[in-house]
Amino acid sequence: MFSKAPVNGNEDVLGALSLVLYTLILIPLVKYVLIVLWANDDGEGGTFALYSLLCRHAKVNLLPNQLPSDARISGFRLKVPSPELERSLRIKERLEASLTLKKLLLMLVLAGTAMVIADGVVTPAMSVMSAVGGLRVGVSGIKQDQVVMISVAFLVILFSVQKYGTSKVGLFVGPALFIWFCSLGGIGIYNLINYDSRVWRAFNPVHIYYYFKRNPTKAWYSLGGCLLCATGSEAMFADLCYFSVRSVQLTFVFLVLPCLLLGYLGQAAYLMENHADTTQAFFSSVPSGAFWPVFLIANVAALIASRAMTTATFSCIKQSTALGCFPRLKIIHTSRKFMGQIYIPVMNWFLLALSLVMVCSISSIYEIGNAYGIAELGVMMMTTILVTIVMLLIWQINIIVVLSFVVIFLGLELMFFSSVLWSVGDGSWIILVFAVVLFFVMYIWNYGSKLKYETEVKQKMSMDLLRELGPNLGTIRAPGIGLLYNELAKGIPAIFGHFLTTLPAVHSMIIFVCIKYIPVPVVPQNERFLFRRVCPRSYHIFRCVARYGYKDVRKENHQMFEQLLIESLEKFIRRDAQERSLESDGNGESDSEEEHAFSRVLVAPNGSVYSLGVPLLADFRDTGKAVMEESTSEELKAGPSSESLLSNADQSFEKELSFLRKAKESGVVYLLGHGNIRARKSSWFIKKLFINYFYAFLRKNCRREIASLSVPHSHLMQVGMTYMV
Repeated sequence: MFSKAPVNGNEDVLGALSLVLYTLILIPLVKYVLIVLWANDDGEGGTFALYSLLCRHAKVNLLPNQLPSDARISGFRLKVPSPELERSLRIKERLEASLTLKKLLLMLVLAGTAMVIADGVVTPAMSVMSAVGGLRVGVSGIKQDQVVMISVAFLVILFSVQKYGTSKVGLFVGPALFIWFCSLGGIGIYNLINYDSRVWRAFNPVHIYYYFKRNPTKAWYSLGGCLLCATGSEAMFADLCYFSVRSVQLTFVFLVLPCLLLGYLGQAAYLMENHADTTQAFFSSVPSGAFWPVFLIANVAALIASRAMTTATFSCIKQSTALGCFPRLKIIHTSRKFMGQIYIPVMNWFLLALSLVMVCSISSIYEIGNAYGIAELGVMMMTTILVTIVMLLIWQINIIVVLSFVVIFLGLELMFFSSVLWSVGDGSWIILVFAVVLFFVMYIWNYGSKLKYETEVKQKMSMDLLRELGPNLGTIRAPGIGLLYNELAKGIPAIFGHFLTTLPAVHSMIIFVCIKYIPVPVVPQNERFLFRRVCPRSYHIFRCVARYGYKDVRKENHQMFEQLLIESLEKFIRRDAQERSLESDGNGESDSEEEHAFSRVLVAPNGSVYSLGVPLLADFRDTGKAVMEESTSEELKAGPSSESLLSNADQSFEKELSFLRKAKESGVVYLLGHGNIRARKSSWFIKKLFINYFYAFLRKNCRREIASLSVPHSHLMQVGMTYMV
């Protein structure tokens, strides 16, 4: 804090201390602990949790895959106190009607997420460097280069053990942090007793006014360093899934805040008599007999803080991936008890590499602190804006309270941000470049995914084409179940037509499976699968939307997934049969005309039946009927065979279940359609660059949705298709 604003007297110490005290009170306590923590999404915190909350209350998601049935999920409940409030309804209508506002909201969320990930780079570097820097107080001959090398070793160890999860070290983390905060408070009390206790006067905010009045430029420079006392506030919100809101509030108010205040008061009391020790005020103020224990616990606390920020980064990436704003990566769940504890190997080593680059290239702790301030303030400002929208749209509180919140906190954060930006040329520009690159990666992924989905919706197959395509191509229905994975939440994907034109046979039962993430933390298992009939019953073609929340753990392998899916399909068939029985008063003839009005069935010389409307070949081979060898096919006329087909189309509920079980016994095959997109030749150069190169590169190197099921290659069948956008 005093690197660019040296201490010129005790009044400067009091002014700086007063600034620190009120920063601690206003940002971590008032803003985050008392307000922002309540804007959680069913216990989940972070930028994307706020975005998910807004997506549930207003249709602001740019990806058009929402279904009316999503709102009936139990976790989708909308906690709106007074939906009749005109202001809230006007805001909702304006957000839903304006594409510009939707894009602006998404860009704010992406910018905040980019800053969170950037924070995951700079927090370990800053925490470890500042803790290890205490060696220069305890060991007089140590140099800065040696501090850097020790910090590098600590960072490598920190990221190497990240994969073991929090639960394995949880018993150690709690006591260590308790000892650390008690040490801060104890050292503060010691310094208040042994040095100048007049620092209590800093609680009078008039000292901030005098501090800026004496030297406005230096005071403004010191704002960037002052913000470091509030770092960790966003991590507290992002890691909310591990604790309840009330427990975080009580711990902060009765343990963390008092110890921090005592610690800063003690350091100020020490500086009142030692103006020259501003570079290492904390370690210099530690009693000589307690230095090494405090140094040890400080380093442990730094590693814990770094680990917490890295975990928050992983959670944020998982949330953004689920909402279609980040390329899919391999996610490992490190705890069977707590599903929020995750580990992302690629991002872990990526963060380590960037942290090492930052520590080695920017060896000054002050420059790293400036980069820290940029990342932290970027997240804070985005959180302030999103919470303001939550207040207006969901909480529906008094407009004066909302305006007070946004003016006070956004004004404070902009003032702090202007201070840290002034020093961006010192090396902290690296973190800004990194955040901008991340922003474009997420934006391009979301943009490409949106274009791909919209194109698939436009090119989906019509029912008439599906009914005619099978007989025209001579497609055979082979026994078994085919699970065709695609991203369409409704309709027949065009990739299925590509399968029909490529393969000589399709399975007797086809299920279009769409893995879809809903803007809720968790979807209950009994609400996971949503089934619909795509065609008449005799076609045995279904649509299955497998719905997951952004916090859900997809632990099932392909056998378990198949079992859950088929059990849910059986329940759907039962419910469908009951509804049909009620609609037709039990005569079972409600849709026979619809099912067979357009069915076209052809018979080959060998007796095989070619039609998508015929479930199994063996049941419909007419061996007693003579067929001319010269002819390749012959239309079935009305007669016994037609009646047989009609009776099969009107098969009872028990026969349909029996058919499902026989198809399952024949085997399940996963049909994967790789849909790629390319920009048209007439497109703008920027669009070609984004789609043909950047998005194509990301899609080629990201993890596929089905990868988590560990499907054997013998059960996979893949067909590629390219869409022009």
